[in-house]
Amino acid sequence: MNTGIDAGLVASHNDKLQHHLQNDYQHLGEQLARRHIDIDRVRAQVAAFGVAIPSWGVGTGGTRFARFPGPGEPRHVFDKLEDCGVIHQLARATPTVSLHIPWDKCSDWRELRGAATALGLSFDAMNSNTFSDQKDQAHSYKFGSLTHTDAGTRAQAVAHNLECIEIGRQLGSTALTVWVGDGSNFPGQQHFRRAFDRYLDSTRQIYAALPADWRMFLEHKINEPAFYSTVIQDWGSSYLAATALGPQAQCLVDLGHHAPNVNIEMIVARLVAAGKLAGFHFNDSKYGDDDLDAGSVSPYRLFLVFNELVAAAHEQVPGFDPAYMLDQSHNVTDPIESLMTSAVQVQRSYAQALLVDRDALDAAQEANDAMTATHLLKAAFQTDVTPLLQQVRRDAGGAIDPVAVYRASGYRRQAAEARPAVAGGGGGIV
Repeated sequence: MNTGIDAGLVASHNDKLQHHLQNDYQHLGEQLARRHIDIDRVRAQVAAFGVAIPSWGVGTGGTRFARFPGPGEPRHVFDKLEDCGVIHQLARATPTVSLHIPWDKCSDWRELRGAATALGLSFDAMNSNTFSDQKDQAHSYKFGSLTHTDAGTRAQAVAHNLECIEIGRQLGSTALTVWVGDGSNFPGQQHFRRAFDRYLDSTRQIYAALPADWRMFLEHKINEPAFYSTVIQDWGSSYLAATALGPQAQCLVDLGHHAPNVNIEMIVARLVAAGKLAGFHFNDSKYGDDDLDAGSVSPYRLFLVFNELVAAAHEQVPGFDPAYMLDQSHNVTDPIESLMTSAVQVQRSYAQALLVDRDALDAAQEANDAMTATHLLKAAFQTDVTPLLQQVRRDAGGAIDPVAVYRASGYRRQAAEARPAVAGGGGGIV
């Protein structure tokens, strides 16, 4: 197994940048001190933050029309872990990997868990796939899975989710993410209430099999692959389902699964208040579920989401424990570079949200002082926390400049030499 980037190369690059980093960090610390913020306290909080890597994210994505594989594509889940190990080695913000079954099936789960441990990784939520047909399955999901009108198809989809739970138990996971592409493309094609009832009946069977320490994440999506209606189309439907299932079921928020201009940060606040926020799939979008790199289009929106999360933690909301994962499609970039960049961007938004003066913001809100309130948020968002993030990586043995070190290492070229070229589908991506 490839054990990643040479530590000497990382150290050499860091040494060249260390002097500038010390000066920049000191300067940022002085700026924050004038605002009565302890930079070392924020640094410790950011160092403890982590976001999961999706196993499928290290493969090249595609569109509805084509996919253009890149060099060194992972052939199987062990290759994917190697790539994930490199991401965490350099960025030091992604200690867990989220698997997708059956894309990531292997013959020995104990071996896979050992391989992850050797790379300094563990496993996050398991993801089931009942939105595409797999080889030799008895029933097609063309017209739905957990909500299909045919009982045998629903039973097959339930059985697959139960299999994902069992695999997760062996890997040390404690959560199952359920997303279905079920819906309709034509008016009248589907009976809306009956479809939702079938969804609840199926998910109740899955929920009943959850271990006591597991959570079930229900993921909604406004459209695609169904473009007229989706069964779990927004946070309201997700909340209704999670409430009907029980306390271990919660609502997952993917930043791309909303209509344009929806106030996602308000959705986050509502779910926090209801005790039903499971966590996030981080990405960005311009038109729909584009799965762009996190913060590449709307970094302020990402910051506003974290503002709600930091506020909930600050106020010690009972049961508040969100899970974080990247969920992106890399069509024209090296997936490793995109995932490292996104992990740093998510860290950045978290760090900036930690800089908000909570007492002053509370006072402005109580006084209905809109200008002061929005200026407090902008002051935090416009603070360049780059030196703080760089210091966090340096402290943990990562790279001050992860992309530069990655490119200098030649890892992609080495992977291309070791892994045969992939044509068409591959890397767990359709």
